[in-house]
Amino acid sequence: MRTPSFHVESIRSWLQNHMVATLPELKQALGTEVGMTVFRKLRELGYHSSYSHRGQYYTLEEIAHFDEQGLWSHHDIWFSRHGTLLNSVEFFVQDSPAGYFSKELEALLHVSVKEALLQLVAQDRLTRESVSNRFLYCSFEPALRRQQLLARRMSQAQPLRPGGTPPPETVSQEAKAAILLFFSLLDEQQRRLYAGLQSLLMGHGGDQQIAGLLDLDPHTVAKGRHQLLEQDVLLDRARNSGGGRKPVENKTPEVIQAIERLLSRTPPETPSRV
Repeated sequence: MRTPSFHVESIRSWLQNHMVATLPELKQALGTEVGMTVFRKLRELGYHSSYSHRGQYYTLEEIAHFDEQGLWSHHDIWFSRHGTLLNSVEFFVQDSPAGYFSKELEALLHVSVKEALLQLVAQDRLTRESVSNRFLYCSFEPALRRQQLLARRMSQAQPLRPGGTPPPETVSQEAKAAILLFFSLLDEQQRRLYAGLQSLLMGHGGDQQIAGLLDLDPHTVAKGRHQLLEQDVLLDRARNSGGGRKPVENKTPEVIQAIERLLSRTPPETPSRV
């Protein structure tokens, strides 16, 4: 008795017409009741299984046009270049600069991810950390996890005032003098990190504005900002005795004169109300 012959083009033709299919539909298109026969033909063509709907749908590589995030959908059926839901969640968290909350991942992947996240944490493929009373899912690799946590906490930080850190031109002369005095007490690394922190709090354009306020090169501010985000800080760095800036009582005349000029400026008269 001759072994039945199943033609791979039957599956290709059916999927080109319908885009996606379940296993029973593919069995019917191929004319077989054996699932392994269907999968052999799918492997010949190259295929993807959905990460939504518990992987019940299949499509061909030539049909799925993945976006820049590696996702593609047909109606509400979702496929990922990274494979299963478990692998896709792991990839997105690992690739994220600031980790993900579960709601963010659900909005990105369009499916519930809670079970997948719990499995990945249990398998030591991801970790979770408490941020703003929610679990942030991060890389299991310690260095990357620290970077993700720092970036997230910086983005969650409350601004110094409503609406963000005020631009230098709106800071009072007394406040500018206090900032300059405090700034002059810091060593080289601390000055750079302080400037970088203020730039991060200010947001877009912060490097230029903080550089103008503190009389720094904007590249110095940017370097401090990058050091904070990358945790590239030498905690044990200290100058030898006698090195660095002099004590405040012996500050260079330029610093003292700058502070005195700020404090001696007469504020503009406030127009009288009629």
